[in-house]
Amino acid sequence: MPTVSIIIVTWNALPLLKQCLPSVVATDHDSFEIILADNASEDGSAQWVKETYPDVRVVTHPENWAFCRGNNEAIPHARGKYIVLLNNDVEVTPGWLTPLVKTMDMAPKVGAVQPKLLQYTDRHRFEYAGGAGGFMDRFGYPFTRGRIFFSMEDDQGQYDDERDIFWATGAAVMFRRSALDEVGLLDEQFFMHMEEIDLCWRLKRAGYRIRVNPGSTVYHIGGGSLPYGNSRKAYYNFRNSLLMLYKNMPAREWPGLFVQRASIDAIAMARALLTGKFGEFSAIIRAYADAHLMSKQYKDTRPSSLPESARPSYKRSIVFDYFLNRRKRFQDLPEDKFILESPS
Repeated sequence: MPTVSIIIVTWNALPLLKQCLPSVVATDHDSFEIILADNASEDGSAQWVKETYPDVRVVTHPENWAFCRGNNEAIPHARGKYIVLLNNDVEVTPGWLTPLVKTMDMAPKVGAVQPKLLQYTDRHRFEYAGGAGGFMDRFGYPFTRGRIFFSMEDDQGQYDDERDIFWATGAAVMFRRSALDEVGLLDEQFFMHMEEIDLCWRLKRAGYRIRVNPGSTVYHIGGGSLPYGNSRKAYYNFRNSLLMLYKNMPAREWPGLFVQRASIDAIAMARALLTGKFGEFSAIIRAYADAHLMSKQYKDTRPSSLPESARPSYKRSIVFDYFLNRRKRFQDLPEDKFILESPS
């Protein structure tokens, strides 16, 4: 049996597969398999992979199940004790897999680990989706080492330390199979965006740790599913962020948290109006309405309490720190405002 199963979900993205899949096949590791989960592509993706890389296992879905269900339906086909979810627009380095496996092997309570993500076209700059590890402020706003909102840093080795993080990017993440068996898979109600943060949060609630190992480096093209600035992307980000907070925070804390979060989002809506981004404004309104309706399904599964280690990792507001205090880099944030974990 392979140690690692690498799952790549794709939909009508043959050029990306031709661009990135060869690097995955060339991975320098002694025990792994690659599974292509094809979401009913009509561009010949599955056939090209079968003919070009016969060792890659192709799982063909009957329709486009997007990221969440596309991965969930492929995981039962995987044989490895570690499961890697890898975007189809990620190019990897030959030795990228070994450091991730080492992290898992050395610490049984690590539920997920990610590599360092750099931009495909500017390889000395952190990538939006994952940087060098994800964090979240007390109001549910995510950010990474190397990227806060619209500011991407140059990679100068400042975040090359392996450490605990709050969430690992879905663009390239390794999960412990037994941990997934315990907490469940990606929440398909999210459809896309922030589903990996929700899963990492559930892992932390179950006592697992999330890590980043920058000894592994990959390059992400990004923006393939929904481009930056797209109103639909804003809709999923706001809606899923609200759902994630509702389902993972203790019920008694929700009313106060919701008022504070809604006040911050009101500023975002005002900004969208003032800058003429009416699609984004409408998307946020719809996100709140739909999140309210969808939240009912999580009413009976919310935690009654949270240990400190499973709370959002940044005790302040990243919105205020970024826009008002002008803290554009992760290293500018006060270290004592992070919840740090001790190795176990």
